[in-house]
Amino acid sequence: MLSKRVIDIVVSGLILIISAPLLALISVLVVSDSGFPVFFRQDRLGRNFKAFRILKFRSMRPSQGGPNVTVSGDARVTRAGRILRRTKLDELPQFWNVLRGDMSLVGPRPEVEQYVSLHSGRYRRILTVRPGITDPASLRFQNEEAMLAASDDPFRYYAEVILPAKLDMAEEYIRTRSLRRDFTVLFKTALLAIPGTRH
Repeated sequence: MLSKRVIDIVVSGLILIISAPLLALISVLVVSDSGFPVFFRQDRLGRNFKAFRILKFRSMRPSQGGPNVTVSGDARVTRAGRILRRTKLDELPQFWNVLRGDMSLVGPRPEVEQYVSLHSGRYRRILTVRPGITDPASLRFQNEEAMLAASDDPFRYYAEVILPAKLDMAEEYIRTRSLRRDFTVLFKTALLAIPGTRH
């Protein structure tokens, strides 16, 4: 039987090759809309607390500070960025992180050290596996930005409500993970990019 890592390498490699024209088109779109850089890089904690740089298409204006959470209508998000975030196309470069071994296709989403330190005990269990591009929590919180926008204090709401719920789902995923479940999560995630499938 194929191992999870072999599937990660084969699938991520194929996606990067097949989507090369789309990656080039998005790069041009990002630059024409708001200049360079094309990519957003941020330090995240991965398996065994090893830090790595996650890669995304940049969806916010360059050199913009601010909180590590993004809400609907965030003024930092560019016009192109709104499209990329809505369709999840900003996540495409993370297949390179998968190919490198920083991440897996499916696994608990990687967080910045700021949030990991809030729940270090729970992350000692969660970070025994590679973080993923998607996971069950990504599906449940597909409208996370809108939820944060409705809160009076988005940072506090994320840290005290959303993040603990994600950790619950991450621990449940680790206890029950299987290749069959991973394929189900991948299929449902792919559907989110299709207009009209979000709810």
